[in-house]
Amino acid sequence: MSPDPRFDGPGPEEVWLTALKEGRFLLQHCRTCHACRFPPALVCGACGSSEIEWKEASGRGTIYSTTTVRERDNNYNVSLVDLAEGARMMSRVDGVSPDEVRIGMEVQARIVAEPEPIVLFAPSAGGAS
Repeated sequence: MSPDPRFDGPGPEEVWLTALKEGRFLLQHCRTCHACRFPPALVCGACGSSEIEWKEASGRGTIYSTTTVRERDNNYNVSLVDLAEGARMMSRVDGVSPDEVRIGMEVQARIVAEPEPIVLFAPSAGGAS
């Protein structure tokens, strides 16, 4: 029995974090069914294939849903973003008040160190769709 190549080298989470540290926003794409997935995993969530490759993301997305988290000193939003590539990820939209984030709003990703790098979004020039 030959070893499973999915376990050779760094795991999906490590690849994702290393890319972010390098300022690159990567997403996994299935070579079998062409689905894009997030969060990173060893197999495609759509078809179960292990034929996964990493591709640079456009960073473009649309708000699918959002909520405002209200704290005594600070309010912020938690949003689900439908990425142009087809995956959905949870993040937040910065640059506007949490109450201004709307479903359908077009956003653009950026990588921010907080202290580890994360993907955040800002409203894009296109606004709401």
